[in-house]
Amino acid sequence: MNAEQGDSLRFAVLGPVRAWHGERELDLGSPQQRVVLAALLLRRGRPVTVAELIDAIWGAEQPSAALSVLRTYASRLRKVLEPGRDAGESPQVVVSAADGYLARVPERALDLGVFEQRVAEAKKLRAAGEVSAAAELLHAALDGWEGTPLAGLPGPLAEAERSRLTEVRLDALEARLDVDVQLGRHSEVIAELTALTGEYPLREQLCRLLMLALYRSGRQAEALAAYRKTRGTLVAELGIEPGAALQELHNRILAADAALDLSASGPAESQESRCERTDPIATPTARQAARPAQLPADLATFTGREAELAQLKGLLPDDGEQPATLLISAIGGMAGIGKTTLAVHWAHRIAHRFPDGQLYINLRGLHPTGSAMPPAEAIRIFLDALGVPAQSLPASLDAQAALYRSLLAGRRMLILLDNARNTEQIRPLLPGSSGCLVIVTSRSQLTGLVANDGAHPLTLDPLTPAEAHDLLARRIGAARLAAEPRAADELITRCARLPLALAIVAARAVTYPGFKLDAIAQELRDNQGSLDSFTGDDLTTDIRAVFSSSYEALSAPAAQLFNLLGLHCGPDLSAPAAAALAGLSPRKTQRLLVELTGAHLLTARAPGRYVLHDLLRVYAAERVVAEETPQERDRALERLWSWYLHTADAAYAHLSPGRRRVPLEPLPPGCHPLTFTAYEQALEWCEIERSNLVAAVYQAAESGRAGIAWRLAACLWGFFYLRRHLHDWLDVTRIALDAARAAGDRTGEGWSLGDVAAALTAMHRFDEAVDHLRQAMAHCRELGDSHGRCQAVANVGNTYLEAGSLDKAVEYTRRALALFRACGDVWGEGVVLANLGDAYRRLDRFDEATDCLEQALTVVRAVGNRCVEGCTLDALGTVKHRLHRSDDAIGHYRQALIAHRDVGNRWGEGYTLYHLGDVQLAAGDPAAAHTTWRLALTAFEEFDHPEAEEIRLRLRRLDERTQDPTARP
Repeated sequence: MNAEQGDSLRFAVLGPVRAWHGERELDLGSPQQRVVLAALLLRRGRPVTVAELIDAIWGAEQPSAALSVLRTYASRLRKVLEPGRDAGESPQVVVSAADGYLARVPERALDLGVFEQRVAEAKKLRAAGEVSAAAELLHAALDGWEGTPLAGLPGPLAEAERSRLTEVRLDALEARLDVDVQLGRHSEVIAELTALTGEYPLREQLCRLLMLALYRSGRQAEALAAYRKTRGTLVAELGIEPGAALQELHNRILAADAALDLSASGPAESQESRCERTDPIATPTARQAARPAQLPADLATFTGREAELAQLKGLLPDDGEQPATLLISAIGGMAGIGKTTLAVHWAHRIAHRFPDGQLYINLRGLHPTGSAMPPAEAIRIFLDALGVPAQSLPASLDAQAALYRSLLAGRRMLILLDNARNTEQIRPLLPGSSGCLVIVTSRSQLTGLVANDGAHPLTLDPLTPAEAHDLLARRIGAARLAAEPRAADELITRCARLPLALAIVAARAVTYPGFKLDAIAQELRDNQGSLDSFTGDDLTTDIRAVFSSSYEALSAPAAQLFNLLGLHCGPDLSAPAAAALAGLSPRKTQRLLVELTGAHLLTARAPGRYVLHDLLRVYAAERVVAEETPQERDRALERLWSWYLHTADAAYAHLSPGRRRVPLEPLPPGCHPLTFTAYEQALEWCEIERSNLVAAVYQAAESGRAGIAWRLAACLWGFFYLRRHLHDWLDVTRIALDAARAAGDRTGEGWSLGDVAAALTAMHRFDEAVDHLRQAMAHCRELGDSHGRCQAVANVGNTYLEAGSLDKAVEYTRRALALFRACGDVWGEGVVLANLGDAYRRLDRFDEATDCLEQALTVVRAVGNRCVEGCTLDALGTVKHRLHRSDDAIGHYRQALIAHRDVGNRWGEGYTLYHLGDVQLAAGDPAAAHTTWRLALTAFEEFDHPEAEEIRLRLRRLDERTQDPTARP
């Protein structure tokens, strides 16, 4: 190999171990072979003995042919790294040295060497007072990391080096954050520091930086709270107080020490001299986010508001250019004034000027129970629309808001925030950069948004008489108005030219074309609902008379259903749920829903799904209190919650077959839950009803019905596990746990502890999950719940397996296996045998893995557990692949695919296709691998699974090899 070839080699260990020759990535072989290369690279040109290499690969359990296998690995690495070397030439990269090998690799060719050089240079620059240059170098150094160092490598060396390199990265990260805070970037790093202190709660330097950043951002109380949290952790876990430096900073913040302010802490670079950076978003799917187009439909009969539209048009540059700053238009006014209608109409007019799409959300600012949408929920919805998978969401609101702002940076997006309650609800949803337009509608004046964020206020007045007349003419017909001009004028007057009131009266007239307009006006007079008074702040009473004119025309059953709709707390309602609420048959309920939608008291959002306008929800809530007894209200809610619970249980049987069923209470009269005949049907229902199911858990808990709350949360286990709506999962299980504890429901507490732990495990919050499972084990011992104890022990093993703590995973899974066998639970025995085999597989203990997995296969087939059978076959296939038995591996994978498809496990199907493609490529069939990976990609894209990006990368590499016949696989 000549010098030019040597210079073109590059290596990476700060992530998966990889190598490139020029721009072409090299196939470094099996994980064990990569361990050899990693050991040589990390020794930095010094020899590594054969004994050290064997220990690095296998540890104490080395095979009898270890030396021969090691030499094979070294030979293969030489061929891969020096493909042009003649047989008689001496190796130049992997070189024999005494009793071992060494790697001749320049520091500049190893990402770790480049990282260390940049960190060292940054340290010198900072010491010399060149803080900005040091910051840039530290940012560049950390940008070179691609995840967990030595990712995927087995053996004791990789484990030890991962810990060491992770500590090195943390030190550099703390140094980078320190200089960022010194340079006045405290607001920019708060979200990152918040996440890091949660991940590393014992690192006092991170807490110190977070406290200083919060304090300099004017958030003194939060800075002190951060100190209290860290101190509590140190005392509880280590029995020590914080160090002197952290205590001193705490005291200075308490005293509001002026010396802590940036202006007093030394020179920092000016705002003009700071280099703006847009860091790549960590979520692969977010980088490729689809263009959202969420605006509701424009009103076909929109009329008037020409003066207001002209004022709004003036906010944007006339030349069609991008706005120079973030634009916020706050459209305010009284209830029913037409804020949303105007906002949506204007948004459709200008949507073409924002090519990156439109986001829309109803913040539910008006709600009779005060349940406005929290900013965290709104941000999650927006992040979902922008392509961020649910399992990739940061934990805290600050981190989610930072990710949201990062995704919008540099984009031209129109954002409509409808029905906001106050400024605090809006502010986290504002982008952080120019080019976007935010339209806000609210009944509040939003003075804070105008004063502090530069919003342009537009307060709507009632329509002019001419505009009101045009509105009625468009909806009722000009001829009908011309036939009764005095009645038309009276309707306009009694509606106070309020668009919503006019629309309701027009709907009444259209629904009953035989009615005289004078008769409709007479109804308003008889109800003494003078709309001229619709100018006060008590919005729940202002429009009551307008709604009453339509409400009083309803049949008695329809009126009662409308009343009961005021009890429902979810965003929309299905026809079967409405039937449960009313205690009627689905057929009778459907007729009443048609009557309500015809009277415009209910809107058909989609076939079979209905939504109440916020003001109508207020009115319905008032009517149900006025017209239904407390006992009838309680019975209606009992029917609705039980309908959700028993239907969720029917779905649970499909999504979690064989798992212990949740003990349910009998159905109340008039409640007819759904049943499902297929997995896909059950999963689809859960997805459609997710918001309502979550709301029902909250409502039941708040109403003191802990039994409903924890049982419904438990029945959603399989759905949340499959769909990975992790934040919702954790929220409802915690609410259920709190409710069960408050009610003294020991059975519910035990179930909920396990469910909270499952959600925490899925979120990779493993320590918290184990803590909850230990509580569950103790709880089950107290109650004598042997099955629950078995399940908790098994789940501890699974949590350790997911965390990569394989020795502990084996310990607890073996214990769970003994417990399941002792109590005769064959289903549980099959599951834990599969987990134990998977743990052995990851430990490269292939004989034990094969034994356990084959036992598991026998058991799960005997009990008909096709779901776990598919996973077991997949694991067996991977073992055979690792043992270079390609035909056996392919056979197991094909059987696994059949099992996955039988139970509709698309997630498992995606993984098996992924693994099958690996075998096909290793067997020399890249065309088959390409086809298989395309199928895997389709499956993973259904779930926004993070593995989808890895498959896309592999497909691109295969395509490049097809185009370049000289490239090696």
